[in-house]
Amino acid sequence: MSDQHGTEPQMPDFDKLAENMSSVAEKSQRLIADFMKRQAEGEASGFDDPMHIGHTFLELTQKMMADPAKVANAQMALWQDYMKLWQHAAEKMTGTESAPVAQPAPGDKRFKHEDWEENQVFDFLKQSYLLTADWMKRTVHEVEGLDDHTRQKADFYTTQFADALSPTNFAAMNPQVLHETVESGGENLVKGLDNLLRDLEKGDGQLAVSMTDPEAFDVGRNIATTPGKVVFQNNLIQLLQYSPSTDEVNIRPLLITPPWINKFYVLDLQPKNSLIKWAVDQGLTVFVVSWVNPDEKLATKSFEDYMLEGLLSAVDAVEAATGVSEINAIGYCIGGTLLASTLAYMAEKGDDRIKSATFFTALVDFAEVGDMSVFIDDEQIDTLEKNMAEKGYLEGREMSTTFNMLRSNDLIWSFVVNNYLMGKDPFPFDLLYWNSDSTRMPAAMHSYYLRNMYQKNKLSTPGGITLDGVDIDLGKVKTPVYILATKEDHIAPWKSSYVGTQLYSGKIKFVLSGSGHIAGVVNPPSAKKYGYWTNSKLPAGPDDWFAGAKQHEGSWWPDWIKWIRAQDKKTVPARVPGDGKLDVIEDAPGSFVLIKA
Repeated sequence: MSDQHGTEPQMPDFDKLAENMSSVAEKSQRLIADFMKRQAEGEASGFDDPMHIGHTFLELTQKMMADPAKVANAQMALWQDYMKLWQHAAEKMTGTESAPVAQPAPGDKRFKHEDWEENQVFDFLKQSYLLTADWMKRTVHEVEGLDDHTRQKADFYTTQFADALSPTNFAAMNPQVLHETVESGGENLVKGLDNLLRDLEKGDGQLAVSMTDPEAFDVGRNIATTPGKVVFQNNLIQLLQYSPSTDEVNIRPLLITPPWINKFYVLDLQPKNSLIKWAVDQGLTVFVVSWVNPDEKLATKSFEDYMLEGLLSAVDAVEAATGVSEINAIGYCIGGTLLASTLAYMAEKGDDRIKSATFFTALVDFAEVGDMSVFIDDEQIDTLEKNMAEKGYLEGREMSTTFNMLRSNDLIWSFVVNNYLMGKDPFPFDLLYWNSDSTRMPAAMHSYYLRNMYQKNKLSTPGGITLDGVDIDLGKVKTPVYILATKEDHIAPWKSSYVGTQLYSGKIKFVLSGSGHIAGVVNPPSAKKYGYWTNSKLPAGPDDWFAGAKQHEGSWWPDWIKWIRAQDKKTVPARVPGDGKLDVIEDAPGSFVLIKA
């Protein structure tokens, strides 16, 4: 290992180390006892394998062993690749130029330290891992006789296993960690162990990896600070109306329905990246739904209740607050799924108060949902429903863990290295603070959503679902629609979002933003990042749409406000919260958003 810094190793402070280790040992003893108790309780309750991974790999092994010749050939191929790697290493040791046998994929941030390239030992270790991980994933994927869902689960969890075994995740194999250990005299490992125990304690015996400094942000103080008031609430929502920053505003108010899987302030993180503040500054009267963080008392609240007591109650309240019966609406993620369902419901009822609808990374057709489908099958939903039946809700961290697994290297292992091996505190980052501020979900609503949307894909079928006695048919939605998808979305794949263009009957604009589910949406013009694509034509397939699309630099936000203003040209004097028929209840961001899971 090369000494990049040219400094003498520091001797550790043994008194301080002893004090730290004593504290660590005390925490360890208590947490290990709690962990063993939980394991025993989990095995007794039958919930020790809630994702049914064991059954998947048992079936995989049976199919694999049915063709031993194919397994032997795969092992021989791996051996041949290792021979090439040994030859490459030998040539490099003699100073001969030699092309690497295996390279990290573009965008793989794990091997950025220079020693992974310059140090022959670490270069060999890196390539050996990449060869083995690729061989393992390829071998599993090529096993014959598996149904599509089992194959996808096997592929997904094999990738999770391979990511976990990366040499970057082990102190003795990561050159960056070794440098830090030498320079700090081992303080990083002691601090890292303390961080690990702290996260176990925070998770009440389960590892809750810290992604950011929770003390750096305070909702309402330095995050979610756009001025406004709560003007309506019931047992599911608070409705926030934001104070104007312009003398005049567009006549139609804007109602934003965020997902209830997380909290609304992803759209109001800080002034520099707040879509809510930006919309207010563009002369819009902005209302936002803040969903309650439900407990067992709301266990029976259904998807239908979220429409009736949530979105439709908010529409009524916006009309009361402004005296205007025409509004523009935004639905984000599952909030968009709800908005689409509600538009179909309103169309059947002859209610046309929503005059335009914008969808952010929302699905209405769930036929192809990428790796999310790994978590959706009868066995897993049955287990989940049994768990939810006991509590009345889904724990917020369970859904958060699912989303993090979709990008495990970025959202799990990078923090394991930083927090536990490097012994550093996580960097204060508003988006990751929000990501960690998860919410619960009522048992009835979540079960309905998983079974009818994700598993059976009923929403995209006319009459597939019924809400409040109304058969839902998206084809009856004639409202002008702006659909925003994001190119690298792991939760709502953009090609699946595109299917919505073929379901609605009104005028439709489809826009594709760069980046992913959150960053592609929370992308202010000042950042000048990611870019977006537009195409006035809407062919049946997303690939054909993209082939004819034009790429633009920067944020899609100005394109969207131009679309809004094209339909909403009248202005009125700015509206102040409380001046209408609704009284002010409390200041924004309200009290619902402060309830922790």
